[in-house]
Amino acid sequence: MTDAQALEKAATGTNPVAPVPPGVRSAADVVTPELVAQLTKGVAGSGRTANHTPFTGEKLADLPESTPEDVEKAFQAARAAQPVWERTPVRDRAAALLRFHDLLLERQAEVLDLIQLETGKARLHAHEEVQAVAVAARHYGRRAAAYLKPKRHAGAVPTLTKVVELRHPRGVVGQIAPWNYPLELSVGDALPAFVAGNAVVMKPDTETCLTALWARDLLIEAGLPADVFQVVLGEGPVVGPEVVKHADYVSFTGSTRTGREVAQGAAARLVGVSLELGGKNAMLVLEDADIEKAAAGAVRACFSSAGQLCISIERLYVHESIADAFAERFAARTRAMRLGTSLAYGADMGSLVGERQLETVKRHVEDAVAKGAKVLAGGVARPDVGPYFYEPTILDGVTEPMTVCTEETFGPVVSLYRFRTEDEAIEHANSTPYGLNSSVWTKDARRGRAVAARLRTGTVNVNEGYAPAYGSAQAPMGGMKDSGLGRRHGAEGILKYTEAQTIAHQRLLPMAPSLGMDDEQYAAFMSRSLRLMKAFRFR
Repeated sequence: MTDAQALEKAATGTNPVAPVPPGVRSAADVVTPELVAQLTKGVAGSGRTANHTPFTGEKLADLPESTPEDVEKAFQAARAAQPVWERTPVRDRAAALLRFHDLLLERQAEVLDLIQLETGKARLHAHEEVQAVAVAARHYGRRAAAYLKPKRHAGAVPTLTKVVELRHPRGVVGQIAPWNYPLELSVGDALPAFVAGNAVVMKPDTETCLTALWARDLLIEAGLPADVFQVVLGEGPVVGPEVVKHADYVSFTGSTRTGREVAQGAAARLVGVSLELGGKNAMLVLEDADIEKAAAGAVRACFSSAGQLCISIERLYVHESIADAFAERFAARTRAMRLGTSLAYGADMGSLVGERQLETVKRHVEDAVAKGAKVLAGGVARPDVGPYFYEPTILDGVTEPMTVCTEETFGPVVSLYRFRTEDEAIEHANSTPYGLNSSVWTKDARRGRAVAARLRTGTVNVNEGYAPAYGSAQAPMGGMKDSGLGRRHGAEGILKYTEAQTIAHQRLLPMAPSLGMDDEQYAAFMSRSLRLMKAFRFR
């Protein structure tokens, strides 16, 4: 398709544009100078930078920009405040999270506006972030004490050795957060670190930092000491390494390439790191799936937040017996999606975040079409809606030489493939270096779980795209293979922010020859004791 043809198609628009309800606020109404001054108060920054809204490309706010010296000062302030916060009883730290939960839900309209303006996503997709953060705040607010309480373990010698495991905060956590989910992947990830007794120095993406700063302001209102939560702003290649340089533990969400660099920096200092990285996630639609439900689910799985979601689906494997019927229904639903820019519910999809993402999407689609792929829906930019809008796109006939086949697009593009056998579908789904998320659709629940267990991804959803696994806060979430290290949520999501300490108290007799035994007698006595402990099923 030529540029002229693309512009002609965009002028009429395959996907409809959602109407703007009356009375909807504008960017100027939301991002006032007073709000920016309030949110950036205390942010260390000697320089100046700015962020922009993808809806129009216009500047939203002037912001402070941190230098390496500013980052060092932020860590000094956090390190000074952290011991007092650590000594605060865990129930009081947890209470701040529960108050934050309530404030977030009460004032969600404020942050929904900011998320939309900074990311360009539709309001319903912005609300997914509110839901996720509220769930995390509630979970760790209720369960932190149990996760962190001292645990008794069996000692080396029954009754003579008493062992307790303690959990200490690591100190100051350095967090590098991405632009695509500026509430959930910033403050949402920091909540367990705080309740575990750590301070946090966060570097959010500058283009979406107002959302993170708003959440910081709300956490402070909920009872978190201000100095415990420091924010630094600036270019990733400049500020990011400085965060890694000073942190006692590093939490990073972003690309696999950058994640490797972060891991290398942390390894050089022998500090721990958790990484959630890229994905090329697959959805398997088995021959007994409900086609209508699967088609509707595919829309959610592929195009939420314009596909700018690390756990969204980019590869669709459909059984050949239902592939044509599925493709017809999926394409019809995709073409009916409403695009929009207003700060209101009603749009089904928003904008890409910027020129770089738009160019990647265009390059992947144009390369696939040039090499023989067929566009079933979308396939063009929509400058009539906004500078970075691109229609939700379905490609058929994608083969391995095409870039979109193997590289992560991170946009509203999905490739449809046909398969004959279940084994074939699983093999193809597992053929990528990534292993973050996957999806299985079938009417047979037992079969769905069996297929899920064979997929090499950190999370698998049966009869949904990504939300059930991600929203289950008690269960770990993260990636296998090149999709990362460590997990968020559940016990692992909070214990990674702690250091384990074992205290063993030996009583009455030493762990050495005693009671007149010589070395040989002691060795024989211990050997008999070990055999008895096995016989009596000691663990």
